[in-house]
Amino acid sequence: MDVRQLKYFVATAESGQVSRAATQLSISQSSVTTAIRSLETELNAQLFHRVRGGMELSDPGRELLASARSILRKIEEAKRVSQRPTEIAGTISVAATYTVMGYFLPGHLDRLAQLFPKLDIRLSELTRESIEEGLLSNRFDLAVLLTSNLSNPDIESETLFRSERRLWISNDHPLYRQGRATFEEIAKEDFIMLTVDEAASTSMKYWGLSGHTPRIKLRTSSTEAVRSLVANGRGVTILSDMVYRPWSLEGRRISTLSTDFMVPSMDVGLAWRKGQSMSPEAQVLYEYFRQIYLQPRGSQ
Repeated sequence: MDVRQLKYFVATAESGQVSRAATQLSISQSSVTTAIRSLETELNAQLFHRVRGGMELSDPGRELLASARSILRKIEEAKRVSQRPTEIAGTISVAATYTVMGYFLPGHLDRLAQLFPKLDIRLSELTRESIEEGLLSNRFDLAVLLTSNLSNPDIESETLFRSERRLWISNDHPLYRQGRATFEEIAKEDFIMLTVDEAASTSMKYWGLSGHTPRIKLRTSSTEAVRSLVANGRGVTILSDMVYRPWSLEGRRISTLSTDFMVPSMDVGLAWRKGQSMSPEAQVLYEYFRQIYLQPRGSQ
């Protein structure tokens, strides 16, 4: 048993799918599958039940998950002992969109505070349009947003990772048993449309290209409302893996399916004013994210 195997196991347990775990870890699905099989062989126990649309933890898997999380947490703590915080000091203004602020940044902010305790990161949550205006007027040094939504030629960006969009359905939905859905089938279902971060306009673009029209039952800015409605069988939606989790607030299960039409991914990354010379503080953040997401992962 090694740290890599535990890391892959935890990612699969938390995401509910091997493919999603592989995407998050920037590795191949076969690497995740091999690691899990090796763990199961070593422990002589089945850690997951392979179900249609994903992976569910078995009883031994649930027991291992708690231990694996504890081990990985202690390893991170041990790393921090040898990683002295840098002495860089200063203030940086960073803008972020709603989805990035809620589902991407929190864990990184904690890590940044440990690595750069004298760096004051001042965050602002705004729409993409407001962020672009703020970058161009030098109100913000850097932005973390959905680069797939950017269109201003005066803004430079670098995508850190791509989050696939899939169909979300309840586990007792008829489409769940098929394991895959066509846009023709999805168009016959009540569709729950998320509106934040231009999700609605993005959705209508790929719906238009598919040649079908969604039967929109509700438009909402609440991701939790979408999650609950889908889990309770009140409709379906198409959203990214980054905001997915396999249960609603009520504890009802949600599954995901691939579709017959290629839905564009939701890309997350950094943005700054074109031609801008980054300050030392901005360069620190830029390099931090690049090292995590863009460094070679072959050694994992």
